Amino acid sequence: MRCPHCGNFDDKVIESRTLANGESIRRRRECNDCGYRFTSYERIEDKQFMVIKRDGRRDPFDRAKIERGVQRALEKRPVSQMSIENIVNEIEDASVMQGKTNHEIASSDIGELVLRKLGEVDKVAYIRFASVYRHFEDMDEFIQEIKKLEEDE
Repeated sequence: MRCPHCGNFDDKVIESRTLANGESIRRRRECNDCGYRFTSYERIEDKQFMVIKRDGRRDPFDRAKIERGVQRALEKRPVSQMSIENIVNEIEDASVMQGKTNHEIASSDIGELVLRKLGEVDKVAYIRFASVYRHFEDMDEFIQEIKKLEEDE
């Protein structure tokens, strides 16, 4: 590690401490040339998980977007915040597992995971989310989706 004071590469580690549940390490170092003490941090750099949008763009996976969509669909429904948190966790886990090999997943696959989870929890929330996700244009599309739900039961 280069000394920030003199630029020398020769240093020794005085103290190491694990931080953030083992996600990173803080090291106190001392330059062997000038005696200056400084701190360095190490952490694992993981390849970022990406979402492939319908238009082909790639955006970083954002759990908050999924949470907002699920929250909106379940707004004023009898579902606890803890249940919502569990739903979002399950969707996130399933997304990562599905896109594990190449660190990316299609946004349509995430949408289908959300629909599946909402269908298990609350039929009204499912229809709300499906109407936005599938871009319902008229009442017939709502009716068709409701009939599909009834057939699945």
